[in-house]
Amino acid sequence: MPVKKKRKFPGSDDNELRKCKITSFTTRPQIHGARVISTEKSFSSKKCVAWFQEYAAPDQVVGPEGMEKFCEDIGVEPENIVMLVLAWQLQAANMGFFTKEEWLKGMSSLQCDCTERLQSKMDYLRSELNDAAVFKNIYRYAFDFAREKDQRSLDMDTAKSMLALLLGRTWPLFPVFHQFLEQSKYKGMNKDQWYNVLEFSRTINVDLSNYDEDGAWPVLLDEFVEWQKARSAS
Repeated sequence: MPVKKKRKFPGSDDNELRKCKITSFTTRPQIHGARVISTEKSFSSKKCVAWFQEYAAPDQVVGPEGMEKFCEDIGVEPENIVMLVLAWQLQAANMGFFTKEEWLKGMSSLQCDCTERLQSKMDYLRSELNDAAVFKNIYRYAFDFAREKDQRSLDMDTAKSMLALLLGRTWPLFPVFHQFLEQSKYKGMNKDQWYNVLEFSRTINVDLSNYDEDGAWPVLLDEFVEWQKARSAS
């Protein structure tokens, strides 16, 4: 999740996870006669609130400083894409901030009321990116999440950072597209352009051979194709 303020710290997403005292989240309750005995401790809203308070500022919002400590505790860098997935799960409205309501609703959905439980969910959160439909939802969420709320578009620096996070490892043409954005006249990216970049990355061949210039693509992508073809021909 790209950052707008100073939020970096040494750490690794690959830190060995601390062992949680609870048992597996996938274990079903065992039934003995008519009594159901749970094999795990149930989610505690009270415990979740106390966990939130470890990071919240006096205004009851986890801000940049609290977010930095939170990321350090769970062993994930703020810029790691799993933090974007977590923000999507919490339906956070602003990048770099979690409200108490967002925290409680999202963590309740994940059944996480402590650091260890959330750490145990990291593989699940990453796996969400492998589902095409879920990824599309996360990608679309990222636009409103990252933009300044008084602006209708993403500023180009933020757009490039978010695209690198979301498509940089999976779209072969991303490095070229990034170069195009670097030299282009565009200062921002609107929602239609943002949505269509994902569609373009999923449907257009690397050699651009199946790109329809008469299709309903934004001018931004028409110009990218023209620019890339000119480069390839030279």
